[in-house]
Amino acid sequence: MSDSLLFSSYKLGPIELKNRVVMSPMTRSRSIGNVPSELVATYYAQRAEAGLIITEGTSPSPDGLGYPRIPGLFDDEQAKGWKGVTDAVHAAGSRIFVQLMHTGRVGHPDNLPAGGRIIGPSAVAAPGEMYTDSKGPQAHPVPAEMTKADIDNAIAEYEKSARLAIEAGFDGVELHGANGYLIEQFLNVASNKRTDEWGGSVENRVRFATEVAKRVAQAIGPQRLGIRISPYGVFNGTAPDAETDAVYLQLAKNLAALKLVYIHTVDHSSMGAPKPSPELYRDIRRAFPGTILLSGGYDAARAEADLEEGKGDLVAFGRPFLGNPKLVTKMKSGAALRDADQATFYTPGAAGYTDYPLD
Repeated sequence: MSDSLLFSSYKLGPIELKNRVVMSPMTRSRSIGNVPSELVATYYAQRAEAGLIITEGTSPSPDGLGYPRIPGLFDDEQAKGWKGVTDAVHAAGSRIFVQLMHTGRVGHPDNLPAGGRIIGPSAVAAPGEMYTDSKGPQAHPVPAEMTKADIDNAIAEYEKSARLAIEAGFDGVELHGANGYLIEQFLNVASNKRTDEWGGSVENRVRFATEVAKRVAQAIGPQRLGIRISPYGVFNGTAPDAETDAVYLQLAKNLAALKLVYIHTVDHSSMGAPKPSPELYRDIRRAFPGTILLSGGYDAARAEADLEEGKGDLVAFGRPFLGNPKLVTKMKSGAALRDADQATFYTPGAAGYTDYPLD
């Protein structure tokens, strides 16, 4: 497959990608004190065969650090840690975007720094439990319903974090609007019960995502900004409804008007979620003239087929990159892929992180 579309170069806004293989954002929980270290830099640099790396979810706010040991990007120490990562990835020949992920109602106070709050569009707890290092699994608490001042503050936090990202050497920013985190909490009626201008109608449900994108685009340039969405996803208590297609099509139109560089669509059906409507994906492709990044259980053959059909322009691979740092080389040669150790997905330290063979 060495002459395939998947391994051809691609222009993403102002940057040149050496291939169309993207490393998906994946939570790894290795940032002690919420600051990425040299270990994190090594992990990403090992996987720099990808044309583009999108980092694990990184919080723009103390309120968004819902999981243990996830990184932040809202102060100078965190930005310095990330500068070590971007330098390592660039030296290894790849490009890197940071994924800004505010966890919103998905979290627990024991994972937050002093003064952090569990917040959300409405006072509706996420189902299930959140792991904490101090007490093990704990039930998700009922979040504080965000006031209009809280909403304004959160939007400003995304903007500040994006500015720090560019200072830290990132090539761009991806907003995490998927998987049941804060942006999707506004999009989804399971978590958004508001009756003001931030909830209810399709227009109101997409307002928060649109306003965050608008502010960040103004701060760093829309050519450096993408967003990840997961229509029909069911992570963290989200659920599709009768207006799902209308919500995401309206959002795509809004993002097109803002001239974002890409929309990253996630199909979670390989993990048991409902299959997204093919018509919705077709309509998003028509409504959004920028780059479409596909993800969701891809292998090289399916990726090549979807690129050839014009369903998207780039394809993201997640778990295959964990056990196979040189995934691009392996896909080109057709070599067997190494399975990753699920027991070490979220554990601290190098085991199951930077110790996979580099072959």
